[in-house]
Amino acid sequence: MSDIQTWALVFVALTFSVYIYIAWRSRVRETKGFFVAEQNVPAFANGAAVAADWMSAASFISMAGLIAFLGSDGSVYLMGWTGGFVLLALLLAPYLRKWGKFTVPEFVGDRFSESVRSVAAVVAIVVSFTYVVGQMSGGGIVFSRFLQVPQHWGVVIAAVVIFAYAVFGGMKGITWTQVAQYTVMIVAYLIPAWAVAQTMTGIAVPQVSFGQILAELDAIGREFGMDTYTQAFTARPQLDVFLVTMSLMIGTAGLPHVIIRFYTTKTVRGARFSALWALVFIALLYTTAPAVGAFTKLNMLQGVQGVSVDALPSWVANWQATGLVSLADGTDTVGTITNNADTFAAGGADMLLNNDILVLASPEIAGLPAPIVGLVAAGGLAAAMSTAAGLLLVISSSASHDLYFRYVDHHASERRRLFVSRVAMGVAVLVAIYFGINPPAFVGQVVAFAFGLAASTFFPVLILGIFWKRTNAAGAVSGMLAGLVFTASYMIYTLEVFGTQAHEHVLGISPEGIGAVGALLNLVVTVVVSTLTRPPSEHVQEMVEEIRYPARRTVPVRSAD
Repeated sequence: MSDIQTWALVFVALTFSVYIYIAWRSRVRETKGFFVAEQNVPAFANGAAVAADWMSAASFISMAGLIAFLGSDGSVYLMGWTGGFVLLALLLAPYLRKWGKFTVPEFVGDRFSESVRSVAAVVAIVVSFTYVVGQMSGGGIVFSRFLQVPQHWGVVIAAVVIFAYAVFGGMKGITWTQVAQYTVMIVAYLIPAWAVAQTMTGIAVPQVSFGQILAELDAIGREFGMDTYTQAFTARPQLDVFLVTMSLMIGTAGLPHVIIRFYTTKTVRGARFSALWALVFIALLYTTAPAVGAFTKLNMLQGVQGVSVDALPSWVANWQATGLVSLADGTDTVGTITNNADTFAAGGADMLLNNDILVLASPEIAGLPAPIVGLVAAGGLAAAMSTAAGLLLVISSSASHDLYFRYVDHHASERRRLFVSRVAMGVAVLVAIYFGINPPAFVGQVVAFAFGLAASTFFPVLILGIFWKRTNAAGAVSGMLAGLVFTASYMIYTLEVFGTQAHEHVLGISPEGIGAVGALLNLVVTVVVSTLTRPPSEHVQEMVEEIRYPARRTVPVRSAD
């Protein structure tokens, strides 16, 4: 076992032990603790948990790689994912917390009708499954490289640990586990970034110092036939840059597993401050990611430029073993490098890189000590597992609380409902394992698809449900279904998923950006159908009027049916 494997095993075993211990100490026996952590989580801790829940494998593992190879156009991920939290804090979090329910479908059911609740529960499951695939795949990548475990077994190991701590404590256990995971994640991300920045520029503040190397990065990138790193709209058309940013932004504000976290605070004020703390915690990583991408890309290109295959750095062979780096047949000297930021294959490249390796390989590429490499492995797993646990809870709560309890056994006891929730979580884990082993795209892209689905389904209905009293059940269900069918169909049309043939992007719109168009379609359909059909009852309209003032103490909640 190499030094890197040894340190990775040490950090992974240590952190996994902490997660399981926290979950055991936080185990619950009632649904309120399982679904919303007894609504007793302090704002500071909830902010850290929100950050960990949302900063998934895509943020930790994949985002810097996307920025590195997309260049300026990669800023869509920074603007979209952080901007979405501003929308969430201002337009949704305090109002949904005022409602005081367990799930997003439960709000939709109270606001519109039980039939809309059922549709929302199914949509929540679809979105969450799409998102969790990326997390499982990310966990498999970490295990595959650092512990020399086949990627499919890495996915299985990560899933078993996630299931163990999620099923014990539900939201309560997940919340405090995510606080620990955020700590591991941010330490593992910042320490290598500081070290590389100090080594390359003499200034250990990557957010400041990476500007010094951009001209050099542009020059060496051109030698490899790559787009200019600092030039806008080279990797994506301008329209697509706008749509991807918008899709990620409103998708963030509509993600069920993020929204549900704001139900766990003590007060509405706590929900607002949770969003503020979450933005602070997220900014620590998001302001560092562009620097990590730039530094690592420059280090990588300088290390392989004109180098014969026999003399390539050791990190190339290490990652070749995982299948995430490959050399073209007959390659003697590396002269061109292609990545999979927009394509899954590239002909004629001497070296093909998967975007998902860049952060994980960064310490190796920079020649940092083995303990730091091992720490990064633990951070990558923390990122994947923290989000996966929240997603599994959404799937579990939607299946048990919004479907089983409402339609199968309305008089189920607390014990029975908890049992069904845990069974649903187990089934979700098995499905997630399969798709984690056989993902339809790389981690960052799979996660972007989930954001697109959330943008085109939940966000318009939640906004209209809070701020337009005229919105009714017919409009809400029509809008959600229109957005879901349109967005999912376009994604399947433009990607090789489920055995379909990939087609050209219409008007240059990528599948990551189509969610914004789906959201607009949802909005239009909801407004038109609501206008042409009977308005909601006076009681529902009074209820909507009440939640617009989050500081008030009560909401006269009653099912719309």
